[in-house]
Amino acid sequence: MNNSKVIIALDFNNMGTALSFVLQLDPQKCRIKVGKELFTSAGPKIVERFVGMGFDVFLDLKFHDIPNTVAKACAEAAKLGVWMVNVHASGGRSMMIAAREAIDQCENKPLLIGVTVLTSLSAIELQEVGVQGTPEEAVERLAKLAQSTGLDGVVCSPLETAKLRKSCGDGFLLVTPGVRPKGSAQDDQTRILTPEDAINNGSDYLVIGRPITQADDPAAALNVISTALPSL
Repeated sequence: MNNSKVIIALDFNNMGTALSFVLQLDPQKCRIKVGKELFTSAGPKIVERFVGMGFDVFLDLKFHDIPNTVAKACAEAAKLGVWMVNVHASGGRSMMIAAREAIDQCENKPLLIGVTVLTSLSAIELQEVGVQGTPEEAVERLAKLAQSTGLDGVVCSPLETAKLRKSCGDGFLLVTPGVRPKGSAQDDQTRILTPEDAINNGSDYLVIGRPITQADDPAAALNVISTALPSL
């Protein structure tokens, strides 16, 4: 049984590179995330390949459209055998309910997660697109909306997990990108914490990309991160 809290972001632009990397990993010691770049390049076949290799796959396409379109997209994602799929919580109540209902009708029922506020966005950038209040306030507002529509959890920065854990309870999953081991480059993330601090704050799963994918020994880098995580 896979009890790993680490989801490795496969930020590659072709199937060959992604497969070469994944072959270095043990599917019982991590989960993997396929995002827009790899999915656009390699398509559904890469997802089915990873599922067939025994990996739990988080399909990170952040669906955001009219309810009917998102519902159908979620149903197709479920057919691929993915472990987790996400939608933008800012798509609204009707859209999230439609997604929930579509997945509930599928034989394979992946976890359905709502994206709150991207970890690359600062308070100033949120104001520029009309979002009032602090990023933390926007995240909590969207998380509560997602929970009320039956979603399994949300994507949020590790800086918001402690507050969301209190307001949404222990059964609501918190998936956190913006996680960087001590000494790693911040890259394009602005709201970040270390893996240990993120788990202590209440994160259920940590999305980690470049600190592992660009390491000389990815399996060793994953092991260092995993063994340092607190057991809660």
